[in-house]
Amino acid sequence: MRIAVLEDEPAQMGHVVHTIERQLSTSDEPAVCVPFERGADLRRALWRETFDLLVLDWNVPDLDGIELLRWLRQRQESWVPVLMLSSRSSERDVAGAFDAGADDYVVKPFRAMELVARARRLMTRQQPAASIPVERFGAWVFDRALSSVRLEDDETGPAQHVLLTDSEFRLALALFRNMGRPVSRAYLLECTRHHGEAPTRAIDTHIYRLRTKLGLNAARGLRLQTVYGLGYRLELVHDGRPEAAAWA
Repeated sequence: MRIAVLEDEPAQMGHVVHTIERQLSTSDEPAVCVPFERGADLRRALWRETFDLLVLDWNVPDLDGIELLRWLRQRQESWVPVLMLSSRSSERDVAGAFDAGADDYVVKPFRAMELVARARRLMTRQQPAASIPVERFGAWVFDRALSSVRLEDDETGPAQHVLLTDSEFRLALALFRNMGRPVSRAYLLECTRHHGEAPTRAIDTHIYRLRTKLGLNAARGLRLQTVYGLGYRLELVHDGRPEAAAWA
């Protein structure tokens, strides 16, 4: 889980990051917060990074949280959930944040358990609960307990069981969960938990293997392509043209 936190007050930033990372992390998936003190810096990062959640303060230098939120929701790929965390508590301010596209709102000073519960709820919308061991994306069925993928394709005969390394499985699942959206290298590195000396090369190697192992090609209605300056995007295609994901 990769979470961007926009907050210009150091003590408050430390409190938010510590609370989220300590209480949202699991043994299977750690929560990693990326801090930003200025809205303009986060906006630049959003062009090249992928996050599972944004926690935005309202009053920050350069570009405040509401202005950043409005900009984000005007983008075509503005799916990331946003939790506003602000000292502004009037009904008008809260309503204005929701009108701008916020998914939830927490008033400072926040209660740790409430903040974590609201963040967890927003992220659960994007990803199935850890208690659900199997995720299906069309013909591709991911089994998290076995780190394997079952490929069910009527045209190719019986189901094929594809065994993947832990890193390959996590990388493939991240791509399928974000079908049609560009996913940054930094996000994919977090997913694979790679800590080697050449992380970029490691991601490229995993991508090369997954194309073959999982049949990520036009013949199966998929295209896995490099997004220059960002990372990779897996998308459904029909007659060579991208189409919206609609898994059976």
